[in-house]
Amino acid sequence: MKCNSYHAFFDTISNKTRMNIVESLMQSPKCVNDIAQDIKEEQSKVSHNLKKLMECNFLDVKQQGKKRIYSLNRDTVIPILRLVDKHVSKFCEGCIK
Repeated sequence: MKCNSYHAFFDTISNKTRMNIVESLMQSPKCVNDIAQDIKEEQSKVSHNLKKLMECNFLDVKQQGKKRIYSLNRDTVIPILRLVDKHVSKFCEGCIK
């Protein structure tokens, strides 16, 4: 049922910490410590939320030595975010606080 899929998708990004992670990764791929520093959250909280983003395939991850480098899913997530940006700039000017 698609409805459950939509709920899972939007539930994943409705969390403020996860959305902050996504916004951080829009700038560049990062390791968990860099993300935590960027969004000013504890590393353990970031790790927990990265796991949820990974479960829903929002992220790609590459091993770089002992570090895991996270980036946004280029196939689907980045195009979705670009579409959201387009929608927001066109229709949500008065909604942004």
